[in-house]
Amino acid sequence: MARLLSVNVGLPRDVAWQGRTVRTGIWKAPVEGRRRVRRLNVDGDGQGDLAGHGGEHRAVFVYQIESYRYWETQLGRRDFSHGQFGENFTVDGLADADVCIGDRYRVGRAVLEVTQPRVTCYRVGIRMNEPRMAALLVAHGRPGFYVRVLEEGEVQAGDEIALVEAGAERMSVADVNALLYLPGHPGDQLERALRIPALSPGWRRSFDALLAQGRDNDGTRSGNAGLGTAAGPAPAWPGFRPLRVSRKVRESGTVVSLTLEPADGRPLPPGRPGQYVVLQLGPAAGATMLRSYSLSEASSAASYRVSVKREAHGTASRYIGDGLAVGDTVGVSAPRGRFILRPGATPVVLLSAGIGVTPVLAMLHALAAAASTREVWWLHGTRNGREHPFAEETRSLLALLANRHRHIRYSSPDPGDRPGLDYDAAGRFGAPVLRELGLPLDGDFYVCGPSAFMSEMTAGLATAGVGPDRIHGETFGGVPSLTPGIAASPHRPPHPPAGPPGTGPRVSFARSGVHVRWDAAFSSLLDLAEACDVPVRWSCRTGVCHTCESGLVAGPIDYDPGPIDAPAEGSVLICCSRPRGDVVVDL
Repeated sequence: MARLLSVNVGLPRDVAWQGRTVRTGIWKAPVEGRRRVRRLNVDGDGQGDLAGHGGEHRAVFVYQIESYRYWETQLGRRDFSHGQFGENFTVDGLADADVCIGDRYRVGRAVLEVTQPRVTCYRVGIRMNEPRMAALLVAHGRPGFYVRVLEEGEVQAGDEIALVEAGAERMSVADVNALLYLPGHPGDQLERALRIPALSPGWRRSFDALLAQGRDNDGTRSGNAGLGTAAGPAPAWPGFRPLRVSRKVRESGTVVSLTLEPADGRPLPPGRPGQYVVLQLGPAAGATMLRSYSLSEASSAASYRVSVKREAHGTASRYIGDGLAVGDTVGVSAPRGRFILRPGATPVVLLSAGIGVTPVLAMLHALAAAASTREVWWLHGTRNGREHPFAEETRSLLALLANRHRHIRYSSPDPGDRPGLDYDAAGRFGAPVLRELGLPLDGDFYVCGPSAFMSEMTAGLATAGVGPDRIHGETFGGVPSLTPGIAASPHRPPHPPAGPPGTGPRVSFARSGVHVRWDAAFSSLLDLAEACDVPVRWSCRTGVCHTCESGLVAGPIDYDPGPIDAPAEGSVLICCSRPRGDVVVDL
């Protein structure tokens, strides 16, 4: 019979790590006597990052003494003590290969139910003084597991652990862990896991996403949707292709459109409505600029169109407006991105502000070209008629749709702007406006605009009852950073790293406008990006969680360590990769 060897608790603390301060509860220490296990944790215990740990389905973490012995051999160490892996219960027995999701156990006076494998992050590497530890736990099939508390009660070291009910489907912790993190993700096994009532909501969402990805897979390497980072369709070509500016049109006082055609006459693979391209800009004698712009109409084999707003301090937008001429050639990446119009019969709500109109305009073009019978809502906000691009174009497109709705808002209309014709109401879009319009809550919502607008609209839609899987967003510029547990520091705009410039390949962070030479002192592209204050997202830092997955626009990379599951084609895991030549990363 299995036995509880040690009860370990610890409150969150701040620890120094790589010049930063990390808030973590992974330091656990054994306690004597009885401790009460409650719905959210063990008395005296706490979690530092409730987004990744803790909560009802992750109340208690369990790890096995057999795995201690395994890691002692693998790592050549003898310095472990109970609580070393951040576990609340150190147990004898209950191997990950034997325990199944949904199994229920009595420990002392508490009854516990197994809900999911542990999700490892970089903090286990800090605690173990082994940076690779997050990847090793997954790759070796020894993650440990979480339980939820069905009956609160006291426990203590020495208590027997008795199985009181076996879980449905009899899928082990190790099997479920592999199903998410290792390559393959067979659909029948995903469906089997989803039949387990005890499986935690987070893992259930991951397996739902993997099932959907498997149905939609077109044969390309499409990443791991279960980890929340599946890319859009694979880019049609790597790097940049020369396209010629065949047309330049002023759409408003601040927006100009470029029509781009193949310089070599070969047809273009069409982009999906909502995708973007990266332009390689600059006069022949000047420095190259890289900028991402959404396609603003349905693309064809003959041309792509992008539309650019002139910014007061925007070097690239000024160059496009003043320096780029019809007949000039620019480097253009293949269309990329996952902000894509979904097929189906559900209502479509296209909600934008300012230049955020461009990707949803491409979606409107696609719906109009298909004479879609779907219910289509066109919602757009801008300052006034002078800054309202594509006004006549959208009216013409909407006229082709049988089931259309339109609501335009001007925040500061000019005297000559006509209510009811040019716009429908004065003022900004806000959550109250969304409620008043009577939008179809079962529709798909595509939202694009400034970050404040995006945040307000997304929150308003969620409050109104729109499900998170129905809200799709596109953000211009860098995405918000995600650095779990790291203490906040003053924001700095992206810049070259401190110290002498490197001598290696050229690394360009396209969205941040940073171009630097690689230096072997950096262990990964993530380390370099952090040294440049480029906004990044990460969690494991060892190629497991895919949080850091970013677009690889151009160039070759090497991995060390290799990722557990490969990223999508045209993407890179920056946490464990280095440039093998000049690279462009979409950060």
